Amino acid sequence: MDHASLDAAHALADPVRRRLYEYVAASDGDVSRGRAAEALGLQRTLAAHHLDRLVDAGLLEVTRRKVSGREGPGSGRPANLPRRSGRELSLHLPPRDYELAARVLAEAVDRHGAEDALHAAARAEGKRVGAEGGDTPLPEFLRERGYEPEDAEDGLRLRNCPFHSLAREFPPLACGLNLELLRGALEARGEDGGRARMSPVPGRCCVVVSKNNED
Repeated sequence: MDHASLDAAHALADPVRRRLYEYVAASDGDVSRGRAAEALGLQRTLAAHHLDRLVDAGLLEVTRRKVSGREGPGSGRPANLPRRSGRELSLHLPPRDYELAARVLAEAVDRHGAEDALHAAARAEGKRVGAEGGDTPLPEFLRERGYEPEDAEDGLRLRNCPFHSLAREFPPLACGLNLELLRGALEARGEDGGRARMSPVPGRCCVVVSKNNED
């Protein structure tokens, strides 16, 4: 049993902590305790208490820096600024290890050169999930699948990679799978699959969904 994941689940069981976590995660960077409290309509001391609990559970991490924009005497003390943790936490009851199975399958494909078959399967699966999404707006469709889309000049940037662990070990394999999955999903929705294209950015998913093929 993964005790860290149990602690995280317990921390998120509180509705106030869950709202705070979602707010900090959506902010995509450091967030002051005062700003989080104001956004959720909480007292600062209450928000600070719950944010500390989220840090203890490994869901958030803290950076310390001055927020006044000044340096030297009189510039104030560094503030504790929470942001989403880079740790991955999962909970399966009874225990399961799907990540290990994914690594073994990826290793097999990588060794034996079955990328074409993998991409075809990913495209087909993308069409299946795209059809299931029906008329759900594309940003919401992507959000439901963990991509955390955000508007950008070139289209929809995806803040989160649902296959992050696999992509670290097998970047070309996982990113190619991801690309074909999203292209299949777009096609099933009656959209141009070519809008999904590779555009790696540090800390983001490797795929961007362009506004049109010329972006």
